[in-house]
Amino acid sequence: MKRRDYIKTITLGSVIPMTISSYGIPKYLERVFGESVQVEFESKWNLWNDMSWAGPEYWGNRLQDWEIKDGKLLCNITGDNRNLHLLTIQNSDGKSVVETSVTVHVLNSGSKEFTDGCVGMILGAKGNFDDYRSASVFGKGLKIGLKMDGKLKIGESLIDTGLAKVPETFTISTKAQPSNNGQQELLIGISVPGFAKPIFDTTELVEADMLAGNFALLSDFGKSRKVEDNPSCAFEDWSIKSEKLHENEHQIFGPICFTQYTLHKGKLKLKAQLAPFEKLPDHVVRLEFKRNGQWKTQEETKINHAGRVVLFEVPDWADEEEVPFRVGAELPRKDGVVQYFYEGTIAKEPVDDDEVKVAVLNCNAHYGFPDADIHEGLSKMDYDLCVFLGDQFYESTGGYGVQFTGEFDKRCLDFLRKWMMFGWSYREIFRNKPCAVITDDHDVYHGNLWGAGGGHADTSLGFGSPAQDSGGYKMDADWVNVLQFTQTGHLPDAYDPTPVEQGISVYYTQWNYGGVSFAILEDRKFKTAPKTVLPEEAEVFNGFLMNKSFDIKAHRNIDAELLGKRQEKFLENWVLDWSDNVQMKAVLSQTNFATIATLPKDAENDSVVPKLHIPERGEYITGDAPTVDMDSNGWPQEKRDKTIEIIRKAMSFHIAGDQHLGTFVQYGVDDFGDSGYAFTGPSLNNVWPRRFWPEVDYSNHSIESPAYVGDHVDGFGNKITVHGVTNPFNQHKEPAILYNRSNGYGMVTFNKKERTIKSECFQRFQDPLSDEGQYPDWPITVTQEDNYLSKATILLPEISVNSKSLPVLKVYKQDGTLLYVMKMPSQNYQPRVFEKGKYSIVLELAENSNVSKKLKVKASAKQKKKLKIDLTA
Repeated sequence: MKRRDYIKTITLGSVIPMTISSYGIPKYLERVFGESVQVEFESKWNLWNDMSWAGPEYWGNRLQDWEIKDGKLLCNITGDNRNLHLLTIQNSDGKSVVETSVTVHVLNSGSKEFTDGCVGMILGAKGNFDDYRSASVFGKGLKIGLKMDGKLKIGESLIDTGLAKVPETFTISTKAQPSNNGQQELLIGISVPGFAKPIFDTTELVEADMLAGNFALLSDFGKSRKVEDNPSCAFEDWSIKSEKLHENEHQIFGPICFTQYTLHKGKLKLKAQLAPFEKLPDHVVRLEFKRNGQWKTQEETKINHAGRVVLFEVPDWADEEEVPFRVGAELPRKDGVVQYFYEGTIAKEPVDDDEVKVAVLNCNAHYGFPDADIHEGLSKMDYDLCVFLGDQFYESTGGYGVQFTGEFDKRCLDFLRKWMMFGWSYREIFRNKPCAVITDDHDVYHGNLWGAGGGHADTSLGFGSPAQDSGGYKMDADWVNVLQFTQTGHLPDAYDPTPVEQGISVYYTQWNYGGVSFAILEDRKFKTAPKTVLPEEAEVFNGFLMNKSFDIKAHRNIDAELLGKRQEKFLENWVLDWSDNVQMKAVLSQTNFATIATLPKDAENDSVVPKLHIPERGEYITGDAPTVDMDSNGWPQEKRDKTIEIIRKAMSFHIAGDQHLGTFVQYGVDDFGDSGYAFTGPSLNNVWPRRFWPEVDYSNHSIESPAYVGDHVDGFGNKITVHGVTNPFNQHKEPAILYNRSNGYGMVTFNKKERTIKSECFQRFQDPLSDEGQYPDWPITVTQEDNYLSKATILLPEISVNSKSLPVLKVYKQDGTLLYVMKMPSQNYQPRVFEKGKYSIVLELAENSNVSKKLKVKASAKQKKKLKIDLTA
């Protein structure tokens, strides 16, 4: 067979879920399944060469525990509840006649540590939601298999087979068929090589619903905490036959799982997330664009990264309209080559549009997986780009905890499984839109992260809070670099790519898109660990002060880093850069520069948060005090103030995540309201439902007029003016973990014509266009100037400019210090300042700084002077 003669070509389309949410928790809908069809499924592992993946039709729990070796599916570990689900076939109602069979090779039957569990199959696996993806990750069903002592396990029942121990090789088969009483008759047989007939068979009656759901294979050696790296068993010849099952080839996941891209100053960076098929000889991954009705290859490559990502770069992107793309993968099998395509669109950059709309998402636990309602809601919003601001997954995502130690590649596959779940949920959000992703603490297996300039945490203390308090990363530098690139490799090139300690890479950068410039920060990487700089008497634990009498406000000027000198320098230069038709500016970071949360006064730290009382709508919680949580960017205070003072010079709006509490605040440094605004988006899936119930007069508190808005001082003494908070309230719906934790997503709209910024905050499971779509305190709109000049009442001369484009306006104090800089909103503009006195104004063209004018002016309360400036020369 020639290299490009394909035995099959599969286009990986949009996910068509088995459910329709209607902005609620999904229920089975018969029409979504479509008509049931005749199915004759047979596994084809014998056709694949060895690889660390079971193939596109399957989802393995965990990813690193399943591989193809010597033509069989190998479970390469001996542990609890390892299972592998078939994605493309489901039993929709459990009432059909279904025959299944699989041959099992037991490789570790002699282990005395494992006395429970069984090896075999699962029928009718169901997840928390009626979606094959939920079932594939969290599915529980009817377990059928042999224990190590030879007994047959069916659910919770044990049947004596007469076997003294499990055979080294056996075939387990089942046949489900309707019985006379409305139940399903389940025939189960055990066969071994050399015998024409089953050596054991039995018949059980089960409810049809027990058989509805996914089909899966099972290697379960019991609930012992012990896990062995020794292979437990191998499977082959898995077959499923029925006249009526749901089958959908488009439900495969991989080999191309999803893509993400950014476009910045004419450079396209597109990253493809692939499954771990890199061991396949002669595999090919390529990027193609469709122009003039024809697909043309841009680049071909192979997987050479432990995160199984491939980065494509197009340095001279010149298209002004949307362009379809597809990533192709050629996977050789023993019978030929299978070709796969994943399609998307490079969107038209909204350079000429008045508005640029940014979807804001963060903090994604697995409670709502596969989160179909998020894309359903955003599909109505006509956004231009999306930003995921950290905690794309948590240590608990997908179950099984995390793998801190062991073989490097298995540890990479450990996070990759969680990352693939993220993409499985949200890939439709960024299939056709540019997307920024930044890494936060949980992404690198930290509850809290003080990166300490890239140092290594003291893991001799374990992998919990004591290690985190020591500063640095718990995981090794190579692993951190793999994860960071896997998540952020498609961002515009780093401002200064010089690695930090241990050779850990950096990605902080700027992204210009549609006339808005985003400064993308790394909050955690350079931040000092508080335990290493505060006095011992503070008794720091997990970033909290266990000594309640310690006055943290008295240590405002402590020698500690927040963003670090390198990122401060970056921001100072970014503030001045208005090239590339930039009209407005925003900062993207993991968390905001304040501590907007309260806890009961008797709480030692925030470990009580998940168990706190959820109030009724309109109820006001009393007895709280501001938190002193040094994981937040309210600490260290001096560097917090310095950062705000830098970004306000460019009238920058701030968009953040991490806090598990949607908020809209205005920063204060010397006075309330003297700096910019910040929107922290709500969590997608909230693991830590924080709240903000300050001690105020709440006698007139209502949903329409909340008592918590207004000026406040946080636990570190920082000034904030609160305008909106998504405090959790009891919705009396299940699952409460989704409804009662103020989950949702945000939208920030930059209007370049009006120079306004609108923040919106949407609830999950609500139509975003309905009256109930947003949280009560939203939408909130501010102007670009409000991000610094809201209290500026003294006037400079009115300026009228004759120029081909809007010039950059820089205002300097008499001592030469830059007060602020912005792109003039129109050809006629009157700048404002805070005090009377002498100032200098510089007007220049962003695209040619040699065309400029410098003026010395005076400020007054009643300014009459007007200036006409010609910048056409």
